[in-house]
Amino acid sequence: MKFDQQHEIDLAINYIHQHIDEPISLSQLASHVAYSPFHFARIFKEKIGLPPLYYVSSLRLQRAKDLLVSTNLNVRDIGLEIGQQSLGTFTTRFTERVGMAPSQFRDSQNQINNYLYTLKKFNDWDPLILTTNQLNNVKGTVQSEVPFNGFILIGLFKKPIPEGLPLYGTLLNSLDEFSFMNVKPGTYYIMATALSWEIQTTELLLPYTTLRAWSRTPINVGLHSLVPHQNLTLHKPGLSDPPILISLPLLIHNFLRRKQDSNL
Repeated sequence: MKFDQQHEIDLAINYIHQHIDEPISLSQLASHVAYSPFHFARIFKEKIGLPPLYYVSSLRLQRAKDLLVSTNLNVRDIGLEIGQQSLGTFTTRFTERVGMAPSQFRDSQNQINNYLYTLKKFNDWDPLILTTNQLNNVKGTVQSEVPFNGFILIGLFKKPIPEGLPLYGTLLNSLDEFSFMNVKPGTYYIMATALSWEIQTTELLLPYTTLRAWSRTPINVGLHSLVPHQNLTLHKPGLSDPPILISLPLLIHNFLRRKQDSNL
């Protein structure tokens, strides 16, 4: 993509953020950067990985998460705040993309300190599995642009945005190598975010500033394929990074539950 196109897409993203509480159409966004709707939609997806209006809906769901944590508004009113007239539609979309119902997400903040306490004392982290069979395995290394001391959530997702439960996921207790074994054939996007041991409850629920890394190009796993080694570099969130919609406390809970079940 040419630099001017990148600049113009960034202008469009700025516009989205500034007008997220208003109706936004594809033609509005295209007009803002003097493109045709078709041309704008094409280059936006090239850069961001998502269609423009899907990106808008993602930011609105992120806004809903914020309202659930920071206000006492009921779920119906929060749905209306982000433009969802139907409570059922809002609840369904939120649950699909965040991983739990809005009311459950609001209540999950009560468990975060317990999760962090358990992880700090945890010794059963997923080891890097060494095997002579390299087929259908996704392996890689997580590095960071800035100093970091904490744990990392990493997963393979259907879309280039961390929403819904990852098809494969784990936690790392440091910058390290990772592996997902016997991955089913398909197309995946790898996404990661890093959380400090001193992270606050609100930041875990609303990870606006957490370090993150994601693959802008898909990982293709064939029936009997050798997948290239994946190199992820954690960075501070930028304008074009997709919002983290999946509930991070849910991912931690699922990891701890899996470990508990494996020890029974």
